[in-house]
Amino acid sequence: MIDRRLITNFDWMLLGLVLLICAVGVVNIYSASSSYVLSGTPYYLKQMSWIMVGLAIMLLVCSIDYHLLEDVAYWFYGILFLLLLVVLVFGRTSMGATRWLHLGFISIQPSEPMKIIGIITMARILANVPLSGGLGLRELAWPAFMIGAPAILIMKQPDLGTAILVILIAGSMLAFVGIRLSALAAVCAAAVPAVWLGWHYYLRDYQKNRVLNFLDPERDPLGTGYHIIQSKIAVGSGGLFGKGFLQGTQSQLRFLPEQHTDFAFSVFAEEWGFVGSLVVLLLYVVLILWGLQIARRCNDRFGSLVAVGVTAMLFWHIIINIGMVIGLFPVVGVPLPLFSYGGTSLITSMTGIGILMNISMRRFMF
Repeated sequence: MIDRRLITNFDWMLLGLVLLICAVGVVNIYSASSSYVLSGTPYYLKQMSWIMVGLAIMLLVCSIDYHLLEDVAYWFYGILFLLLLVVLVFGRTSMGATRWLHLGFISIQPSEPMKIIGIITMARILANVPLSGGLGLRELAWPAFMIGAPAILIMKQPDLGTAILVILIAGSMLAFVGIRLSALAAVCAAAVPAVWLGWHYYLRDYQKNRVLNFLDPERDPLGTGYHIIQSKIAVGSGGLFGKGFLQGTQSQLRFLPEQHTDFAFSVFAEEWGFVGSLVVLLLYVVLILWGLQIARRCNDRFGSLVAVGVTAMLFWHIIINIGMVIGLFPVVGVPLPLFSYGGTSLITSMTGIGILMNISMRRFMF
């Protein structure tokens, strides 16, 4: 029997924000893909189907007490870590990256659910760490290993964007718990040679070019710098109020690359301008603040940490994608959550939001 208090405390505000952002995203995908010549189902209809699947998963996640996740965290982590190893050996290669595992009737991308499972695993670890002046190097060792190992495997695919997100999410959760200044200084000192080694011996040439093009897009304007240049033209040409729906020249004339996925916000900024972009950003700000409010109101440490982790996941997706399309960050293939086209990203975001809603609904029970 369902506890009536769960229904009474259903988070309609969170659901409304999600549906509103998804609706704006679908309209934008319709515009971004209107110039495409497609033989199958249009992208905006596919996105609507994924939204329905995502909502069903979100409601399913709501119906399960999130405290059960603490018990199965290590099991799910072990399974996904094994799948990441299998992907490197037997995965399907597409556009130079081996990220997908074909299981006959379905293909899965283990790096995406690792964001959610990484959050749950980190929350379980940190929930049992004594709070006495912050985390020292000894307390940081185990969380660093548990996140660093899958991040390295994800970078090997290679998928630099997802690997960075996994690390940033974990870092946000560690910052929420608190890190001693001595430990933070030691980590920063170790990061300098690690970055040097990564640049010279780990990053592939195309990844280095993305960083170099971020610093100087004009070094290869028709090649690897093309994405950033065309995106900045689209965003800037939108002006204050935009060119109007379906009137964006950069998108309708197909100058923008990946305009329905990674650069969907560029399409929106060109058509709706600064004012329209500000409205979307305000919706995201409210979503992030609402997630932090859920974390603050939660009555147990594990739930608060999970809520912080999910909110951090959404936050870093937004920051990196928006920064990417306006030229503040290198192009790393990170979609805008609930807005860009893509089933895997949408399902991951909806699962995380379902966990947030679960925590919000059960705050009165402990």
